[in-house]
Amino acid sequence: MSFRATLDFLLHDWLRVDTLTQRPRFVEHSRDTFDAVLDTCERIARETFEPANRRADAQEPHFDGERVHLPDSTRTATNAYAASGMLAAAQDAEIGGMQLPCVVEMAANAFFFKGSVAISAYAMLTTGNASLLMAHGTPQQIDSFARHEFSGRWFGSMCLSEPQAGSSLGDVATRARPDGEGSELDTLGPRYRLSGHKMWISGGEHELTENIVHLVLAKIPTDDGTLPAGVKGLSLFIVPKWLVQPGGRLTGERNDVALAGLNHKLGYRGTTNTLLNFGEGRFRPGGAAGAVGYRVGAPGEGLRCMFHMMNEARIGVGLGAVMLGYAGYESSLAYAKQRPQGRPLGAKDAGRPPVAIVEHADVKRMLLAQKAYVEGGLALALYCARLVDDKRSGNATEQAEAGVLLELLTPIAKSWPSEWCLEANSLAIQVLGGSGYTRDFPVEQHWRDNRLNMIHEGTHGIQALDLLGRKVVMEGGKGLRLLAGRIDASIARAGQVAGLAEQGNALARALQHLGAATKAAWASGEPRDALANATPYLQAFGHVVLAWMWLELALAARIALDAPAGPSSGAGGAAIYHGKLAAARYFFHYELPKIGAWLAVVETRDATCRDLDPDFL
Repeated sequence: MSFRATLDFLLHDWLRVDTLTQRPRFVEHSRDTFDAVLDTCERIARETFEPANRRADAQEPHFDGERVHLPDSTRTATNAYAASGMLAAAQDAEIGGMQLPCVVEMAANAFFFKGSVAISAYAMLTTGNASLLMAHGTPQQIDSFARHEFSGRWFGSMCLSEPQAGSSLGDVATRARPDGEGSELDTLGPRYRLSGHKMWISGGEHELTENIVHLVLAKIPTDDGTLPAGVKGLSLFIVPKWLVQPGGRLTGERNDVALAGLNHKLGYRGTTNTLLNFGEGRFRPGGAAGAVGYRVGAPGEGLRCMFHMMNEARIGVGLGAVMLGYAGYESSLAYAKQRPQGRPLGAKDAGRPPVAIVEHADVKRMLLAQKAYVEGGLALALYCARLVDDKRSGNATEQAEAGVLLELLTPIAKSWPSEWCLEANSLAIQVLGGSGYTRDFPVEQHWRDNRLNMIHEGTHGIQALDLLGRKVVMEGGKGLRLLAGRIDASIARAGQVAGLAEQGNALARALQHLGAATKAAWASGEPRDALANATPYLQAFGHVVLAWMWLELALAARIALDAPAGPSSGAGGAAIYHGKLAAARYFFHYELPKIGAWLAVVETRDATCRDLDPDFL
């Protein structure tokens, strides 16, 4: 079944995105315009991103001491993406956007992630960077920076981690000292000079566009010259590679941002990953060392502002992980259907021709597992995007509930696909056998690319601490109660549909177990006790959410099959619906039972890992 058929099923049979056109923000759209966007993006991804993907991996970026070199096909792909208008797809028409629903924007971007996740990263970072400025920047910052990112004239980056700090942002040591007043450039915001080092910066240096807009977390020294401790001392700064005049005119002067080196990665090789030096004096804007930066928001509000981009990037990372898993699934399914090997169990005639390996039960198991992981992960990503639309354009109740649910589900939307769609890539290699381990087939690259996503934008451990330590207990557990209410509504609907009541009952038991484990984890009131097993909690929580996704998809498939007019051929005919029901059965029979072991250590506040003496390792 084609990916487009699955996308149409999720958007139209399940999420009913055409109903969004009744809202004022999207009234100019229709299913026809949504389909036209998907058609265009599917074509561009097929013609430019897919051909560039293997070359970007084989010819990874290299630095000659002056310039970073990338294959020409990477520039062709990014130029085609910028020309499509997708960088501003969900933005207001006044800023050059299409005012597309976020859910349609995400569905369209799925084609590019599937074509080349590494090349897509430039666009994802740029959109997130500009969206942050739309939310927290001044009108002049929006006009001088965000507009030119949305047009594709410039790309953007996010500069958080440092060699000595990593994910511990409170230990950031990059300094930002006030740089006086009186220049015409002051209208871009309070001006500072930054000095320090940033590590693991994706898209931090390239020549794909004429400028790069860095968003940099740094600390403003106190009166005695020391840096404030912790994350509350972080401020956010716009630091362009080339200095900019108001309105976006380039001055022709290079800012004091220098590439110290490229990181050489297992995957995602098509995205430059850099160590950047700010203020080392290699370039001297205005005749002085120090990278010129313009503060975004108030001093000390940097992390709060940056979370706007970080959360957007986390959902984007989740979608990228899904589409890498999906690409591997498609490759392994095609291989399994054409690779003859072995004969059915119990066959007595050794002279019979071998059957395609897709006929063997264990190969079906591996393919069905991949299907459950990638299509379930895609459903979660699109559901989160639909929450963004409700938060932006719904009524007051929809906006409030969407904001709470989105905050709760973001750690899952990032982490679950990063783990289980990577497992899908591993299974794809297994289906191909020895061939899967060679570079003659794409599945080994899919696995290498996807392995990064468990680290990107916060590791599993960080997402788990956020989920159990903050999200499920915020506002007295409001988010968890709201989620449980929506899951209960799906369970009630399933009870009225033949063949789905058993799955609904299994989900009800899992949800009850999750709630009990949450209370037990916090029974002592000590974070040290509760959070020692936060990652198993994250895994169990994710599986419960994905079981809910699959129950919802099974309901949509059952309704389509039972419709008086019969199943719609536009979404792939009856086969696509039966495929969804099969994947749902797989998830409930093979995956959901795993939560018992994960929650056992959570609810007993098991101390095995917490109290281990490091000398015993």
